[in-house]
Amino acid sequence: MTNSEPLAPSSSTTNTLWITVSPESTMEILSATEVDQLVALSGTEAHSLFRRCALAVLNTGSTIDDTNQVLQLYSSFDIKFIRQSRGIKLLLSNAPTSAFVDGRMIRGIRTQLFSVLRDVLYVLNEIMQSSRFDLDSSEGITNIVFHILRNANLLHSNSQTPIVVCWGGHSISRKEYDFTKEVGYQLGLREINIITGCGPGAMKGPMKGAAIGHAKQHNRNGRYIGITEPGIIAAESPNPIVNELVILPDIEKRLEAFVRTGHGIIVFPGGAGTAEEILYILGILLHPANKDIPFPLIFACSKESESYFQQIDEFIGLTLGKEAQSKYEIISNDPARVAHTIKQGTDAVFKYRKQHKDAFYFNWMLQLNIELQIPFEPTHQNMSKLNLSPQLPPHELAASLRQAFSGIVAGNVKEQGLRAIKEHGVYEIHGDPNILKPLDKLLRTFVKEGRMKIGTSTYNPCYEIMH
Repeated sequence: MTNSEPLAPSSSTTNTLWITVSPESTMEILSATEVDQLVALSGTEAHSLFRRCALAVLNTGSTIDDTNQVLQLYSSFDIKFIRQSRGIKLLLSNAPTSAFVDGRMIRGIRTQLFSVLRDVLYVLNEIMQSSRFDLDSSEGITNIVFHILRNANLLHSNSQTPIVVCWGGHSISRKEYDFTKEVGYQLGLREINIITGCGPGAMKGPMKGAAIGHAKQHNRNGRYIGITEPGIIAAESPNPIVNELVILPDIEKRLEAFVRTGHGIIVFPGGAGTAEEILYILGILLHPANKDIPFPLIFACSKESESYFQQIDEFIGLTLGKEAQSKYEIISNDPARVAHTIKQGTDAVFKYRKQHKDAFYFNWMLQLNIELQIPFEPTHQNMSKLNLSPQLPPHELAASLRQAFSGIVAGNVKEQGLRAIKEHGVYEIHGDPNILKPLDKLLRTFVKEGRMKIGTSTYNPCYEIMH
């Protein structure tokens, strides 16, 4: 059976082309109840969520990082479920033409499309409508992350191949992108697998480079894992290299999925989203309970981008202190050294987990403060009440700063944040001057260097620092 079949144009809208798409893998086998649930989703918020995520996957390779713009561009796109004796088919109308070759959907995009369906269906049925999980406790949230990843077959219990998380901006220069690709190549030569946020820029480069490195080593089992969430996926559509896609319900569970499955992290230059990721991992590594747990963290950049991490390092020193600065290593203009250093670090991680009988495939031992796990709603009230005080323990201040950057990301590219800014004006960020001053300086640098959005000659901040 072909993976997609064009149908006749709709009689009511002559320009509408309907295409059916058949599932593969686990989505081929659904119970009658599951099929009924999917058909019943039409017109619900869950269907709207699936439509947005499906559109992002079908729009793979897009350089638009404004969720509203994507949704407006494809406002006539629709997706429906067709019941059949063997399960379900998808009926698509006015899908992006780039997802098809000679009328057939690209295989990788089809796989990602049904990954979206798998995760949306699982979270709806097994998480949100189930009493099995505690949504308000740290242990319960970690358990949710584990079950979502296991359901997606992301956790391979017998594998001892390192998985390295690569974070960085979607809006980066060509030189910065080429550097991420060279680091990925060096990782691939060392047969290391890659996890990124699945979008363009610093999320695509490491995967593309690793694919070449894996090919040179005749490694046909390279894993290029993309972890995303509904609020960001339309603004950062999956890149074409991703061969395993997982959608977590929110940014907090997405970030926890990175650190639970990865054995180390490399951060490349980026903007507000990258700063959020850095503060998130520092909030974990600074937790007293995690003091002795090895988890390599490297900030890597080309010669031309050294100032970026100099500014980040200065900001961390002024706000979180020297202990936070000791949790990472900055490596400039040396991709081979980045890969060699992270490989040494992951070797130490595997040794430690073996000694402490912790799983190789999921980092159960790391402790997270609940503030890093409970979804932060970037409302104007919540943004204005952030606790940005130097009197907080460093790991708690890191968590609060992470929320500030999370709100800025939402105001820049997420549908909810964009709508809030349009209706109520910019976010106001209050706090201690010793925190706000370096924060303001860092954000001004991001704006000056064009690190906030793709392809915008002028950037209108969605925030105001209230000195």
